[in-house]
Amino acid sequence: MQGVVGARLRKARTELGLSQAAFARALGFSSEFISFLEAEKSAGGFNADLVAEDEAGNPVIIQNQLEKSDHDHLGKIITYLTAIDAKTAIWIVTDPRPEHVAAINWLNESSAANFYLIKVEGIRIGNSEPAPLLTLIVGPSEESRKAGETKKEMAERYKIRLNFWKALLEKAKEKTKLHAHLSPQPYSWIGTGAGKSGLGFNYSVTQHESKVELYIDRGKDAEKENKAIFDQLATHKKEIEETFGGALTWERLDMKRASRICKRIETGGYRDTDRWGEIQEKMIEAMIRLEKALRPYIANLKI
Repeated sequence: MQGVVGARLRKARTELGLSQAAFARALGFSSEFISFLEAEKSAGGFNADLVAEDEAGNPVIIQNQLEKSDHDHLGKIITYLTAIDAKTAIWIVTDPRPEHVAAINWLNESSAANFYLIKVEGIRIGNSEPAPLLTLIVGPSEESRKAGETKKEMAERYKIRLNFWKALLEKAKEKTKLHAHLSPQPYSWIGTGAGKSGLGFNYSVTQHESKVELYIDRGKDAEKENKAIFDQLATHKKEIEETFGGALTWERLDMKRASRICKRIETGGYRDTDRWGEIQEKMIEAMIRLEKALRPYIANLKI
């Protein structure tokens, strides 16, 4: 039956005026989606199986592969798409492999073009002649576009934060060795040990705020231990804040496992690129004072 299906598709390709609207509807589009079809369209040194136009006049690539999907045809589709500046690509296969379903999903999330993966099968109803059945496996959707936008935003955020930490660590090395061994990371915080297991001196940054902190978390099932450490340090709050040179925020966080002692810096965060220098200087200065104020009491903790 596969040979019959192939013949039908080739016939649709060569006898283009025969059923363009029907062909469009079979792929799940309106009859106006494909206004004409052109067989064996040249795309650089290659020939695309079919080239159509959508209702806006944009080229549409249609690639037939009457077998299991493979990397070669996926590469051709992308090549044809860019060669003729098409906005839509349709890949028709008899057996879509999972990795190619995932690849088409990724392309829909990551590019401005629309990609469709169609499965073709041969069917017969009663004594009728065999006919092709086209099933949409994956195509563009609002969800995939939103997922793609989210991923792009995350990638941009990671890049900005990586640069923020790179600049901060370079400045910090000139004043303290506390975080000198660290490499910049794309996450919202970076930190180093405070001399006791589960205690860390962390820098943290959000879009428009930053802070330095002593973070207390000795791991799973250590909630009582974390609170006991916090309470021991809190008994010296007055002395600690006097040494620090100002008020700190003491967060026991009774509904959470961890606790923290921090200094918030409201000058800005990683999105405030025009104030990075000022923000980073204030963070470094606050971290130096926080370590100085807390270090003696951390050393004397009874844990």
